[in-house]
Amino acid sequence: MINKKVNNVQDALQGIENGMTIMLGGFGLCGIPENSIAELVKKGTTDLTCISNNAGVDDFGLGLLLQKRQIKKMISSYVGENAEFERQMLSGELEVDLIPQGTLAERCRAAQAGIPAFFTPAGYGTEVAEGKEVREFNGKMHVMEHAFKADFAIVKAWKGDEAGNLVFKGTARNFNPCMAGAAKITIAEVEELLPAGSLDPNEIHIPGILVNRIFQGVKYEKRIEQRTVRKIF
Repeated sequence: MINKKVNNVQDALQGIENGMTIMLGGFGLCGIPENSIAELVKKGTTDLTCISNNAGVDDFGLGLLLQKRQIKKMISSYVGENAEFERQMLSGELEVDLIPQGTLAERCRAAQAGIPAFFTPAGYGTEVAEGKEVREFNGKMHVMEHAFKADFAIVKAWKGDEAGNLVFKGTARNFNPCMAGAAKITIAEVEELLPAGSLDPNEIHIPGILVNRIFQGVKYEKRIEQRTVRKIF
């Protein structure tokens, strides 16, 4: 039986160096690899290109890396909720590639599937399409988008086993599944790590073949980005 378990986050992030491109799962603060992000901050890895839907908030998630100026470029679809992200982008301190959200997801999935490029109607006629090949399909213009090329993908799951099989919970099943296997090396941090064979095969969302390293995370905060409650009249 193949065992992909590593002892801790330090072992999991071995090989991540300055200047690399890293995919990070999550949507807002939901399903983000908290332990791995904290370790990257601690390691002081710099000049990173991060592919993620957004950059968390100012004091949590990828916002922690932005605070330390460890990110050189963000490839994402959303700037809101993070004032420092917006400030660095508008001042020119941070290179930002804003991508339609569906295109961002599909560029991850294409890399996972080994598809080098695809055509999408999203962004045609806008700045998104500048310098890209366009082609007509069924009377509608489409833009060619390339699959991402990343050194590492870091995803976060609810449960996993030592063979690397993953199960996500609720809306944490966002960008994580399409990023698993979409880079040269995929790291999974999980809330609960089980022996191989413990998971029901019918409940597995990502097979272990797409994961290279897996470890059990600790002390998850699982912050709520925008806490709202129903008004009582």
